[in-house]
Amino acid sequence: MAEKKIRVVIAKPGLDGHDRGAKVVARALRDAGMEVIYTGLRQTPEQIVDTAIQEDADAIGISILSGAHAYYFSKIIELLKERHAEDIIVFGGGVIPDTDIPALLEMGAGAIFGPGTPTTVCAEWLEKAVAEKRAKETV
Repeated sequence: MAEKKIRVVIAKPGLDGHDRGAKVVARALRDAGMEVIYTGLRQTPEQIVDTAIQEDADAIGISILSGAHAYYFSKIIELLKERHAEDIIVFGGGVIPDTDIPALLEMGAGAIFGPGTPTTVCAEWLEKAVAEKRAKETV
């Protein structure tokens, strides 16, 4: 039986209308063999979580350039817990100050990728994180 492809939702929450980075990451993850669902601009945390659950996603990638990263990460992670979907991996990137990254990781983000991170680094991290998640699910 073929291994199930990684399914990832790439989301652009809030009013930030700059989606080039999100599209670059989405394309790179597709090129790495993953199934990618791009939600488009101006999504609410509820819409993002609904999409991830409906699409049976392994992960949600959040792209934020607006400075509202703490709010969106915490809200999305909280909603996943409320909906018993905390097994969905949350990661993100964008313009996020290095000083804010530890708090995001502490609240449950798996990884934060800053500007200039090679997309291969993101894809390799996600492949490993999903493999670890799936290994735990089969135990």
